[in-house]
Amino acid sequence: MGRIIALADFNLDYYNLSNTFKDLTKLAAKATGSPISMINLIDNYTVWTISSYGYEGQQTPREDSVCQYTILEKEGYVVEDLGQHPIFKHEEFVTGELQFRFYQGIPLADRENNLGALCVLDRKAKSLSAEKVELLRIIADEILNRLRTIKYIETLRNQVNDVQQKQKKVVHDIRGPIAGIIGLAEIIASQGKNNDLDEVLEFINLIHKGGGSILELADEILSEEKNKAKHADGLLHLLKQRFEQLYVPQALSKNVTLKVEILHDKEDIDIPQSKLMQVVGNLISNAIKFTPKSGSVIVVMEVDETDNENKLKITVKDTGAGISKEQIRLLLADNTESTDGTEGEKGFGFGLALVKHLVKGMHGTFNIDSEVGKGSYFIVTIPYGA
Repeated sequence: MGRIIALADFNLDYYNLSNTFKDLTKLAAKATGSPISMINLIDNYTVWTISSYGYEGQQTPREDSVCQYTILEKEGYVVEDLGQHPIFKHEEFVTGELQFRFYQGIPLADRENNLGALCVLDRKAKSLSAEKVELLRIIADEILNRLRTIKYIETLRNQVNDVQQKQKKVVHDIRGPIAGIIGLAEIIASQGKNNDLDEVLEFINLIHKGGGSILELADEILSEEKNKAKHADGLLHLLKQRFEQLYVPQALSKNVTLKVEILHDKEDIDIPQSKLMQVVGNLISNAIKFTPKSGSVIVVMEVDETDNENKLKITVKDTGAGISKEQIRLLLADNTESTDGTEGEKGFGFGLALVKHLVKGMHGTFNIDSEVGKGSYFIVTIPYGA
Protein backbone atom coordinates (compact mmCIF):
# COMPACT_ATOMS: atom_id res chain seq x y z
CA MET A 1 0.00 0.00 0.00
CA GLY A 2 2.85 2.37 0.81
CA ARG A 3 4.23 1.95 -2.71
CA ILE A 4 0.88 2.84 -4.31
CA ILE A 5 0.48 5.89 -2.08
CA ALA A 6 4.03 7.02 -2.88
CA LEU A 7 3.32 6.74 -6.62
CA ALA A 8 0.02 8.60 -6.25
CA ASP A 9 1.79 11.41 -4.38
CA PHE A 10 3.74 12.20 -7.54
CA ASN A 11 0.40 13.10 -9.20
CA LEU A 12 1.76 12.33 -12.67
CA ASP A 13 0.05 12.69 -16.03
CA TYR A 14 1.21 9.43 -17.58
CA TYR A 15 0.24 10.48 -21.11
CA ASN A 16 2.40 13.61 -21.24
CA LEU A 17 5.79 12.49 -19.97
CA SER A 18 7.30 10.94 -23.09
CA ASN A 19 9.34 13.99 -24.15
CA THR A 20 10.73 14.37 -20.62
CA PHE A 21 12.34 10.92 -20.74
CA LYS A 22 12.84 10.06 -24.42
CA ASP A 23 16.58 10.82 -24.24
CA LEU A 24 16.97 8.40 -21.33
CA THR A 25 15.07 5.56 -22.99
CA LYS A 26 17.22 6.00 -26.10
CA LEU A 27 20.36 6.09 -23.96
CA ALA A 28 19.34 2.88 -22.15
CA ALA A 29 18.80 1.07 -25.42
CA LYS A 30 22.04 2.25 -27.01
CA ALA A 31 24.14 1.66 -23.88
CA THR A 32 23.03 -1.96 -23.67
CA GLY A 33 22.84 -2.75 -27.39
CA SER A 34 19.10 -3.44 -27.08
CA PRO A 35 16.51 -2.45 -29.71
CA ILE A 36 13.81 -1.64 -27.15
CA SER A 37 13.68 0.19 -23.83
CA MET A 38 10.81 1.39 -21.68
CA ILE A 39 10.13 3.36 -18.52
CA ASN A 40 7.16 1.82 -16.74
CA LEU A 41 5.27 3.00 -13.68
CA ILE A 42 3.13 0.38 -11.98
CA ASP A 43 -0.01 0.90 -9.90
CA ASN A 44 -2.39 -1.71 -8.48
CA TYR A 45 -3.63 -2.99 -11.83
CA THR A 46 -1.76 -1.34 -14.68
CA VAL A 47 1.74 -0.92 -16.08
CA TRP A 48 1.97 2.60 -17.55
CA THR A 49 4.67 3.10 -20.17
CA ILE A 50 5.50 6.79 -19.82
CA SER A 51 8.34 6.70 -22.35
CA SER A 52 9.76 4.13 -24.76
CA TYR A 53 12.32 3.60 -27.50
CA GLY A 54 11.87 1.14 -30.35
CA TYR A 55 8.37 0.16 -29.27
CA GLU A 56 5.10 2.05 -28.97
CA GLY A 57 3.30 1.11 -25.78
CA GLN A 58 1.18 3.03 -23.28
CA GLN A 59 -0.42 0.64 -20.81
CA THR A 60 -0.58 -3.07 -20.04
CA PRO A 61 -2.44 -5.09 -17.43
CA ARG A 62 -0.04 -5.64 -14.56
CA GLU A 63 -0.49 -9.42 -14.60
CA ASP A 64 0.69 -9.54 -18.24
CA SER A 65 4.03 -7.80 -17.59
CA VAL A 66 7.53 -8.82 -16.61
CA CYS A 67 8.08 -5.53 -14.78
CA GLN A 68 5.67 -6.65 -12.04
CA TYR A 69 8.48 -8.94 -10.88
CA THR A 70 11.15 -6.24 -11.15
CA ILE A 71 9.47 -4.02 -8.55
CA LEU A 72 9.66 -6.90 -6.07
CA GLU A 73 13.45 -6.91 -6.30
CA LYS A 74 16.04 -4.51 -4.91
CA GLU A 75 18.78 -4.91 -7.51
CA GLY A 76 16.78 -5.79 -10.61
CA TYR A 77 15.28 -8.68 -12.52
CA VAL A 78 16.68 -10.41 -15.61
CA VAL A 79 15.38 -13.15 -17.92
CA GLU A 80 17.94 -14.12 -20.56
CA ASP A 81 15.44 -16.16 -22.61
CA LEU A 82 11.74 -15.51 -22.05
CA GLY A 83 10.93 -18.38 -24.44
CA GLN A 84 12.46 -20.87 -22.01
CA HIS A 85 11.07 -19.35 -18.84
CA PRO A 86 8.20 -21.31 -17.18
CA ILE A 87 6.25 -18.14 -16.29
CA PHE A 88 6.59 -16.23 -19.57
CA LYS A 89 7.08 -18.76 -22.37
CA HIS A 90 3.36 -18.86 -23.23
CA GLU A 91 2.76 -15.09 -23.01
CA GLU A 92 1.57 -13.27 -26.12
CA PHE A 93 4.61 -10.94 -26.13
CA VAL A 94 6.79 -14.08 -26.46
CA THR A 95 4.75 -16.31 -28.79
CA GLY A 96 3.07 -13.59 -30.82
CA GLU A 97 4.26 -10.93 -33.24
CA LEU A 98 6.62 -9.20 -30.78
CA GLN A 99 8.75 -12.32 -30.17
CA PHE A 100 10.48 -10.87 -27.09
CA ARG A 101 13.26 -13.04 -25.65
CA PHE A 102 15.60 -10.99 -23.44
CA TYR A 103 14.46 -8.79 -20.53
CA GLN A 104 16.48 -6.75 -18.04
CA GLY A 105 14.65 -4.53 -15.53
CA ILE A 106 15.96 -2.07 -12.95
CA PRO A 107 13.54 -0.87 -10.26
CA LEU A 108 12.81 2.84 -9.98
CA ALA A 109 13.30 3.10 -6.23
CA ASP A 110 12.06 6.16 -4.36
CA ARG A 111 13.37 5.59 -0.83
CA GLU A 112 11.76 2.29 0.24
CA ASN A 113 9.22 2.16 -2.61
CA ASN A 114 9.73 0.75 -6.11
CA LEU A 115 7.47 2.92 -8.28
CA GLY A 116 8.18 1.11 -11.52
CA ALA A 117 11.00 -0.12 -13.71
CA LEU A 118 13.42 0.86 -16.43
CA CYS A 119 13.68 -2.13 -18.75
CA VAL A 120 15.45 -3.10 -21.95
CA LEU A 121 14.29 -5.91 -24.26
CA ASP A 122 15.61 -7.81 -27.22
CA ARG A 123 14.19 -10.33 -29.70
CA LYS A 124 17.15 -12.61 -29.14
CA ALA A 125 18.34 -14.29 -25.97
CA LYS A 126 21.42 -12.73 -24.41
CA SER A 127 22.99 -11.44 -21.21
CA LEU A 128 24.38 -8.05 -20.19
CA SER A 129 27.77 -7.38 -18.67
CA ALA A 130 27.97 -5.99 -15.13
CA GLU A 131 29.12 -2.65 -16.56
CA LYS A 132 26.03 -2.32 -18.76
CA VAL A 133 23.71 -3.22 -15.89
CA GLU A 134 25.43 -0.53 -13.81
CA LEU A 135 24.80 1.97 -16.62
CA LEU A 136 21.10 1.06 -16.43
CA ARG A 137 21.14 1.77 -12.68
CA ILE A 138 22.69 5.19 -13.30
CA ILE A 139 19.99 5.95 -15.89
CA ALA A 140 17.31 4.71 -13.45
CA ASP A 141 18.64 7.13 -10.82
CA GLU A 142 18.35 10.00 -13.31
CA ILE A 143 14.77 8.96 -14.10
CA LEU A 144 13.96 9.21 -10.38
CA ASN A 145 15.67 12.59 -10.18
CA ARG A 146 13.48 13.89 -12.99
CA LEU A 147 10.34 12.42 -11.43
CA ARG A 148 11.20 14.14 -8.15
CA THR A 149 11.82 17.38 -10.03
CA ILE A 150 8.39 17.12 -11.67
CA LYS A 151 6.84 16.52 -8.26
CA TYR A 152 8.72 19.48 -6.75
CA ILE A 153 7.69 21.81 -9.57
CA GLU A 154 4.07 20.71 -9.16
CA THR A 155 4.33 21.35 -5.42
CA LEU A 156 5.67 24.85 -6.09
CA ARG A 157 2.89 25.44 -8.61
CA ASN A 158 0.30 24.41 -6.04
CA GLN A 159 1.91 26.64 -3.43
CA VAL A 160 1.78 29.60 -5.82
CA ASN A 161 -1.86 28.79 -6.52
CA ASP A 162 -2.56 28.61 -2.77
CA VAL A 163 -0.95 32.02 -2.28
CA GLN A 164 -3.05 33.45 -5.11
CA GLN A 165 -6.22 31.97 -3.58
CA LYS A 166 -5.30 33.43 -0.19
CA GLN A 167 -4.79 36.83 -1.81
CA LYS A 168 -8.21 36.56 -3.42
CA LYS A 169 -9.75 35.65 -0.06
CA VAL A 170 -8.07 38.58 1.68
CA VAL A 171 -9.08 41.05 -1.03
CA HIS A 172 -12.65 39.76 -1.09
CA ASP A 173 -13.17 39.54 2.67
CA ILE A 174 -11.88 43.02 3.44
CA ARG A 175 -13.64 44.85 0.59
CA GLY A 176 -16.86 45.31 2.55
CA PRO A 177 -15.26 46.55 5.79
CA ILE A 178 -12.95 48.90 3.87
CA ALA A 179 -15.90 50.22 1.86
CA GLY A 180 -17.68 50.90 5.17
CA ILE A 181 -14.73 52.86 6.54
CA ILE A 182 -14.52 54.87 3.32
CA GLY A 183 -18.27 55.44 3.51
CA LEU A 184 -18.03 56.88 7.04
CA ALA A 185 -15.16 59.12 5.98
CA GLU A 186 -17.25 60.35 3.04
CA ILE A 187 -20.16 61.13 5.37
CA ILE A 188 -17.87 63.24 7.56
CA ALA A 189 -16.40 64.98 4.50
CA SER A 190 -19.80 65.67 2.89
CA GLN A 191 -21.27 67.26 6.05
CA GLY A 192 -18.34 69.60 6.38
CA LYS A 193 -18.99 72.33 8.97
CA ASN A 194 -22.36 70.78 9.82
CA ASN A 195 -20.69 67.77 11.47
CA ASP A 196 -21.61 67.14 15.09
CA LEU A 197 -18.39 66.74 17.09
CA ASP A 198 -19.66 63.77 19.13
CA GLU A 199 -20.84 62.02 15.97
CA VAL A 200 -17.50 62.64 14.27
CA LEU A 201 -15.63 61.23 17.27
CA GLU A 202 -17.88 58.16 17.24
CA PHE A 203 -17.24 57.63 13.52
CA ILE A 204 -13.49 58.03 14.01
CA ASN A 205 -13.58 55.47 16.83
CA LEU A 206 -15.46 53.04 14.56
CA ILE A 207 -12.95 53.65 11.76
CA HIS A 208 -10.06 52.99 14.17
CA LYS A 209 -11.53 49.75 15.52
CA GLY A 210 -12.58 48.58 12.06
CA GLY A 211 -9.13 49.21 10.62
CA GLY A 212 -7.50 47.16 13.36
CA SER A 213 -9.94 44.30 12.85
CA ILE A 214 -9.30 44.31 9.10
CA LEU A 215 -5.59 43.84 9.70
CA GLU A 216 -6.29 41.00 12.15
CA LEU A 217 -8.68 39.31 9.72
CA ALA A 218 -6.14 39.50 6.88
CA ASP A 219 -3.43 38.05 9.12
CA GLU A 220 -5.70 35.18 10.19
CA ILE A 221 -6.60 34.29 6.60
CA LEU A 222 -2.97 34.31 5.52
CA SER A 223 -1.73 32.30 8.50
CA GLU A 224 -4.62 29.80 8.42
CA GLU A 225 -4.04 29.02 12.08
CA LYS A 226 -6.73 27.46 14.22
CA ASN A 227 -7.26 30.52 16.38
CA LYS A 228 -8.54 29.89 19.88
CA ALA A 229 -10.95 32.21 21.60
CA LYS A 230 -9.14 34.89 23.61
CA HIS A 231 -12.26 36.44 25.10
CA ALA A 232 -13.20 35.81 28.72
CA ASP A 233 -16.82 35.09 27.79
CA GLY A 234 -16.13 32.60 24.97
CA LEU A 235 -15.69 32.42 21.22
CA LEU A 236 -19.09 33.81 20.25
CA HIS A 237 -18.61 36.97 22.32
CA LEU A 238 -15.26 37.47 20.65
CA LEU A 239 -16.86 37.00 17.22
CA LYS A 240 -19.66 39.43 18.09
CA GLN A 241 -17.06 42.06 18.98
CA ARG A 242 -15.13 41.47 15.78
CA PHE A 243 -18.23 41.49 13.55
CA GLU A 244 -19.36 44.80 15.01
CA GLN A 245 -15.93 46.35 14.58
CA LEU A 246 -15.66 45.17 10.98
CA TYR A 247 -19.18 45.61 9.61
CA VAL A 248 -20.96 48.35 11.60
CA PRO A 249 -19.08 50.99 9.56
CA GLN A 250 -20.25 49.33 6.33
CA ALA A 251 -23.83 49.23 7.63
CA LEU A 252 -23.79 52.83 8.86
CA SER A 253 -22.45 54.08 5.53
CA LYS A 254 -25.63 52.68 3.94
CA ASN A 255 -27.94 53.66 6.84
CA VAL A 256 -28.55 49.96 7.54
CA THR A 257 -28.96 48.66 11.10
CA LEU A 258 -26.68 45.75 12.04
CA LYS A 259 -27.35 43.73 15.19
CA VAL A 260 -25.35 40.74 16.44
CA GLU A 261 -27.04 38.58 19.07
CA ILE A 262 -25.89 35.58 21.10
CA LEU A 263 -28.47 33.13 22.43
CA HIS A 264 -26.07 30.66 24.00
CA ASP A 265 -22.25 30.65 24.19
CA LYS A 266 -19.64 28.17 25.40
CA GLU A 267 -15.94 28.52 26.12
CA ASP A 268 -14.81 25.26 24.49
CA ILE A 269 -16.08 25.64 20.92
CA ASP A 270 -13.20 24.13 18.94
CA ILE A 271 -13.97 25.64 15.54
CA PRO A 272 -11.26 27.70 13.78
CA GLN A 273 -11.98 31.35 14.50
CA SER A 274 -10.54 32.51 11.18
CA LYS A 275 -12.86 30.26 9.16
CA LEU A 276 -15.90 31.44 11.13
CA MET A 277 -14.85 35.02 10.48
CA GLN A 278 -14.69 34.33 6.77
CA VAL A 279 -17.99 32.42 6.63
CA VAL A 280 -20.11 34.81 8.69
CA GLY A 281 -18.25 37.91 7.53
CA ASN A 282 -19.07 37.12 3.92
CA LEU A 283 -22.73 36.56 4.79
CA ILE A 284 -22.95 39.84 6.74
CA SER A 285 -21.20 41.85 4.04
CA ASN A 286 -23.40 40.25 1.38
CA ALA A 287 -26.56 40.98 3.41
CA ILE A 288 -25.60 44.64 3.84
CA LYS A 289 -24.84 44.86 0.13
CA PHE A 290 -28.36 43.74 -0.83
CA THR A 291 -30.26 45.57 1.91
CA PRO A 292 -31.60 49.04 0.99
CA LYS A 293 -31.36 52.15 3.19
CA SER A 294 -33.22 51.99 6.52
CA GLY A 295 -33.16 48.18 6.33
CA SER A 296 -31.68 45.81 8.88
CA VAL A 297 -29.33 42.85 9.16
CA ILE A 298 -29.54 40.60 12.21
CA VAL A 299 -26.97 37.95 13.11
CA VAL A 300 -27.93 35.29 15.65
CA MET A 301 -25.37 32.85 17.05
CA GLU A 302 -26.29 29.93 19.29
CA VAL A 303 -24.93 26.63 20.55
CA ASP A 304 -27.17 23.57 20.20
CA GLU A 305 -26.19 20.53 22.27
CA THR A 306 -29.22 18.34 21.67
CA ASP A 307 -29.17 14.73 20.43
CA ASN A 308 -25.65 14.09 21.77
CA GLU A 309 -24.14 16.32 19.12
CA ASN A 310 -22.65 19.77 19.60
CA LYS A 311 -23.52 22.25 16.88
CA LEU A 312 -22.94 25.93 16.32
CA LYS A 313 -25.81 27.56 14.45
CA ILE A 314 -25.44 31.00 12.92
CA THR A 315 -28.29 32.77 11.13
CA VAL A 316 -27.91 35.96 9.12
CA LYS A 317 -31.26 37.62 8.36
CA ASP A 318 -31.71 40.69 6.19
CA THR A 319 -34.58 42.83 4.90
CA GLY A 320 -33.02 43.06 1.47
CA ALA A 321 -34.10 42.32 -2.07
CA GLY A 322 -34.49 38.60 -1.52
CA ILE A 323 -33.52 35.72 -3.78
CA SER A 324 -35.71 33.67 -6.08
CA LYS A 325 -35.94 29.88 -5.73
CA GLU A 326 -34.06 29.47 -9.01
CA GLN A 327 -31.27 31.79 -7.87
CA ILE A 328 -30.98 29.83 -4.62
CA ARG A 329 -30.69 26.61 -6.58
CA LEU A 330 -27.95 28.08 -8.77
CA LEU A 331 -26.12 29.57 -5.79
CA LEU A 332 -26.02 26.25 -3.97
CA ALA A 333 -24.90 24.58 -7.21
CA ASP A 334 -22.04 27.11 -7.66
CA ASN A 335 -23.56 28.16 -10.97
CA THR A 336 -24.47 31.83 -10.74
CA GLU A 337 -22.85 35.17 -11.32
CA SER A 338 -22.58 37.96 -8.78
CA THR A 339 -24.90 40.97 -9.06
CA ASP A 340 -24.60 44.57 -7.92
CA GLY A 341 -25.89 45.69 -4.53
CA THR A 342 -28.71 48.15 -3.82
CA GLU A 343 -26.30 51.10 -4.03
CA GLY A 344 -24.40 49.73 -7.01
CA GLU A 345 -21.79 47.86 -4.95
CA LYS A 346 -19.87 45.52 -7.20
CA GLY A 347 -19.87 41.78 -6.58
CA PHE A 348 -17.21 39.37 -7.74
CA GLY A 349 -19.03 36.02 -7.59
CA PHE A 350 -16.73 34.73 -4.86
CA GLY A 351 -18.48 35.22 -1.51
CA LEU A 352 -21.23 32.61 -1.29
CA ALA A 353 -19.13 30.05 -3.16
CA LEU A 354 -16.39 30.56 -0.55
CA VAL A 355 -18.93 30.23 2.27
CA LYS A 356 -20.21 26.95 0.86
CA HIS A 357 -16.65 25.63 0.40
CA LEU A 358 -15.54 26.55 3.94
CA VAL A 359 -18.69 25.19 5.59
CA LYS A 360 -18.36 21.92 3.68
CA GLY A 361 -14.73 21.68 4.79
CA MET A 362 -15.92 21.92 8.42
CA HIS A 363 -18.54 19.19 7.78
CA GLY A 364 -21.35 21.68 8.25
CA THR A 365 -24.48 22.65 6.33
CA PHE A 366 -25.37 25.85 4.50
CA ASN A 367 -28.95 26.71 3.64
CA ILE A 368 -30.78 29.71 2.21
CA ASP A 369 -34.42 30.63 2.82
CA SER A 370 -35.60 33.67 0.91
CA GLU A 371 -38.44 35.33 -0.92
CA VAL A 372 -38.08 38.07 -3.51
CA GLY A 373 -38.85 41.45 -1.94
CA LYS A 374 -39.01 40.08 1.61
CA GLY A 375 -35.41 39.49 2.57
CA SER A 376 -33.28 36.39 3.14
CA TYR A 377 -32.19 33.94 5.82
CA PHE A 378 -28.74 32.37 5.57
CA ILE A 379 -28.32 29.46 7.98
CA VAL A 380 -24.96 27.87 8.77
CA THR A 381 -24.71 24.87 11.09
CA ILE A 382 -21.29 23.50 12.05
CA PRO A 383 -20.66 20.47 14.31
CA TYR A 384 -17.83 20.51 16.83
CA GLY A 385 -16.40 18.45 19.65
CA ALA A 386 -16.80 14.75 20.21
